[in-house]
Amino acid sequence: MTKYKYKLKESNQSPELFQQQRIDSFDGILAKIDTLKKYVVKAKLATDKFYRANPDSYEIIYSTDLANDYLKDLFTLFKQKEEE
Repeated sequence: MTKYKYKLKESNQSPELFQQQRIDSFDGILAKIDTLKKYVVKAKLATDKFYRANPDSYEIIYSTDLANDYLKDLFTLFKQKEEE
């Protein structure tokens, strides 16, 4: 598990509440991933439609390279390190 070098300022809430909020935030992340999947499907369809209408085009409709870089960073963030 990754531990961060810098500690957050402590608040007046209990550790139990703090920890529950941290755990609950994963539900929000998962919901956003579900929404993102829908956007990616729509973007793929729009890109396909554009290229069919413009077969000689090299235009980039959605930056899949940038998206893949972001996803790579997220995998790095959430991937458990093998036996630290």
